[in-house]
Amino acid sequence: MKDLGLLSYFLGLEISYNSSGYFLSQAKYTSDLLAHAGLIDCKTTSTPVDPQTRLTPLVDHLLSDDTLYCQLVGSLVYLMVTHPDITYVVHIVSQFMADPRSPHYDALVRILRYLKGTMFHGLHYSAHSSLQLHVFSDADWAGDPTDRRSTTRFCFFLGDPLIAWCSKKQTLVAHSSAEAEYCALADTTQKLVWLHWLLSDMGVSHSTAINLYCDSQSAIQIAHNDVFHGRTKHIVLDCHFI
Repeated sequence: MKDLGLLSYFLGLEISYNSSGYFLSQAKYTSDLLAHAGLIDCKTTSTPVDPQTRLTPLVDHLLSDDTLYCQLVGSLVYLMVTHPDITYVVHIVSQFMADPRSPHYDALVRILRYLKGTMFHGLHYSAHSSLQLHVFSDADWAGDPTDRRSTTRFCFFLGDPLIAWCSKKQTLVAHSSAEAEYCALADTTQKLVWLHWLLSDMGVSHSTAINLYCDSQSAIQIAHNDVFHGRTKHIVLDCHFI
């Protein structure tokens, strides 16, 4: 084994150091990805997804060769290590890898155009941040136009730095926005319990309660109500867990 000094580049990850902390980015990886897609000279866009676009499996015609599509989606999944801002849209385009079609590829190209303008963005981990864990949970309701399942999203902060994030479809169809939000809270709480024990094993203990934030007033009111009735019986397990 050899001591190669401070880590600066490893598996596409670029790590820089200064007195304020660490900065992680994947600029070269992004540049190579754009070259592979033939989009070096493409125009940039300000957002990774068009909010008016609703992708479905059976729209338009199939791609003649889906090899490039699958390669690009796989590369974007790895790029989410330092780009949490593309997590949601990569979660969408990855659902069509079996039978990608023209609109799916167009959405993929838009992500790459967005990445060209944010190539040098990354994650900064402050050396002076607190080690207090706080979590944000959110969900849409019946957002998928095909199966009407909702999407759970959460992000974990350890002080100021972002350390974990996720965007994924829920396993069941929610009957209301409150149920969708509560399913997201239950899933987030599971990850929170695991991360709490992991940090404890690493010597980072939390003597006070960990803040879990949610923007759904219905879900918050259910969380504070110990009496369940017929309208909330189907989510009582999630309520008890949280």
